[in-house]
Amino acid sequence: MEELFKQYQEDISPLLMEEIKSLIPPKTGKTKVKAILEQVKKEIALSSVDPGECVGMVSAESLGEPGTQMTLNTFHFAGVAEMNVTVGLPRIIEILDGRKTISTPTMEIYLKGAAAKGTGIKKIAARIKETRLVELIASIETNIAEGLIEIELNQETIKDMELTVPGIAKLMEKAVKGWTLKYDKNIFTLKAKAKEDTINALYKTKEKLKKLFISGVKGVTQVLPVKHGDEYVIVTFGSNLKDLLKLDFVDGQRSMTNDIHEIAAVFGIEAARQAIINEVFKVIENQGLNVDIRHIMLVSETMCISGMIKGITRYGVVNLKSSVLARASFETPLRHIINAAMIGEQDHLTSVVENVMINQPVPVGTGLPGLVTEVKMKKKD
Repeated sequence: MEELFKQYQEDISPLLMEEIKSLIPPKTGKTKVKAILEQVKKEIALSSVDPGECVGMVSAESLGEPGTQMTLNTFHFAGVAEMNVTVGLPRIIEILDGRKTISTPTMEIYLKGAAAKGTGIKKIAARIKETRLVELIASIETNIAEGLIEIELNQETIKDMELTVPGIAKLMEKAVKGWTLKYDKNIFTLKAKAKEDTINALYKTKEKLKKLFISGVKGVTQVLPVKHGDEYVIVTFGSNLKDLLKLDFVDGQRSMTNDIHEIAAVFGIEAARQAIINEVFKVIENQGLNVDIRHIMLVSETMCISGMIKGITRYGVVNLKSSVLARASFETPLRHIINAAMIGEQDHLTSVVENVMINQPVPVGTGLPGLVTEVKMKKKD
């Protein structure tokens, strides 16, 4: 049987061949196996791109046409007012533009062990959510005459979040230098060391303390446990994958974010490339549209080919083009032409756009062969 598989190793990729081997039942006859391999070979030939086919143009049409049918809506999580997730056309635009700041950063956090089954899921969600001092405060007052700030913390909230008063006191001391801090149980008193401190300084210190980060993952402002099949997943508003992966109860292999640049920073450009494919495909699928995955893959490759995420904009992918005329064809022609003229840049007219601009035949198609040497035929006597 192995000899039969070897006959097709040039026509079928090793990965696909391994998958075929695993799916074929053990007692399948040689004739049937050969028929399966022939059919796979035929399908590969039918799905392959013909030499000369303009794959870039086909991919652009494949993505652009469904894009006109997309809606401008957002997905809302019931029960949490702040958790709206951008979907549809706005999401496609921010992915393909390669925006570093996205409108609704979210994470899907998968958990390990008993937590995945829902044990202590609320406490785990609370540990992930960013907690600021303002959420622990029962009351806060300023004594202008004596230059004091008095803060009373909610004991029940501190207990529920498994925090300690001395731990909170240490964080407050680091945050506001030049102030004397005293605390008794859950009541904190801060007094300015310098006598000349004004009312403005009291107000600024009070506001700074309110925003003081206490616990959780920075940037994660909302958390929502959701049941996916047999396990619980925590969906967040806000993203900080690097700090999240440090938590021992988080399944780092499956947890993900919708921030492409964050994925690139944590896992590298290959992971970011796959994330672009997944995110674009998810948006298109949610809209009930159908686009061949290979067209999305081509766009993703184009965005990541330089080793960095470049949006399909004049400052991104277009700016990387070697052709002056191709760069000039997109939004800012004068700037590119003047810059090229100043340094004596040449355009060898190897692509489509520049040949269209000067009314020449277009070298269309991936894999189209070019004539390198002209062979002279001998004259017959």
